[in-house]
Amino acid sequence: MESLKKYLNDIYPLSNSVLDEYLSYWSEIHLPKKQLMTSPGQVEKHLYFTKVGIQKSYYLKNGKQHVLTFASAPSFSGILESFFIQKPSRYFLETISDSFFLRIPSSKHQEMLQKHTEIGTLFRKVTEVFLDGVIQRQHELMALDMETRFRVFTERSAHLLQNIPQKDISSYLRIDATNFSKLINNIPI
Repeated sequence: MESLKKYLNDIYPLSNSVLDEYLSYWSEIHLPKKQLMTSPGQVEKHLYFTKVGIQKSYYLKNGKQHVLTFASAPSFSGILESFFIQKPSRYFLETISDSFFLRIPSSKHQEMLQKHTEIGTLFRKVTEVFLDGVIQRQHELMALDMETRFRVFTERSAHLLQNIPQKDISSYLRIDATNFSKLINNIPI
């Protein structure tokens, strides 16, 4: 719980009593590699905090995976928009590696939002950070050429290159596998 406590306090410091009460609703869970966590049409029932492991969200088109995001420790995981507004997911969520999480059910999260304005402020800040990341990703996909997208990814997330299959990273960066292979072999990391 200490890693989640620090993570939350780094976003928005909470009073100890409110934070302890909120954390009391989180429980531990382990999921093996390649475990499907959420499918399209399902409503995300839990918010996850990744302690160990990597997950990906993706959609399928013509049988091919198109990776939208990766989550790795320490960070939230899940189909966040489905969790926050309790609407069916449009994507899959799957573990890439063995993953250890803390998770809270939607009902308890909502209860705490109603009970403590501090929790509401915290998750407004979480949403702002999430939105900033989505906008940054859109900018990278639309404004940067493939080599620059690759360089930005390696500067930000070089540790993931050894832990995520290249096909997933190339999908995430919207670079075909042949060009991705050339980039990874020719650009110093």
